[in-house]
Amino acid sequence: MMKDPLKDMPIEEKRKRPHSIVMENRRKASLTGVHDVASFHEQEVVLTTDEGEITIVGDQLHISQLSLDDGHLIVEGLIGGLEYADVAPPKKGGFFSRAFK
Repeated sequence: MMKDPLKDMPIEEKRKRPHSIVMENRRKASLTGVHDVASFHEQEVVLTTDEGEITIVGDQLHISQLSLDDGHLIVEGLIGGLEYADVAPPKKGGFFSRAFK
């Protein structure tokens, strides 16, 4: 009988998706493990993965394929750079709740 490897894993770990980036000639980037697209326009696409926030910069950028159910995204255009930023854990309470303790 096979043991379920996910049974004892924390919920946060179960939700993680495999993450990869494949760049083709600085004209096309295919990403997996995408949870959300925070913003996008012709010079910048900002998205969220389990590995942090990713910002893709360039010119004439457009999202040619997006499936958040599968976590797959394809960005096309002239890609100038790609940068990760760690996702900070949410703060407890807003500014006013901390200011008026």
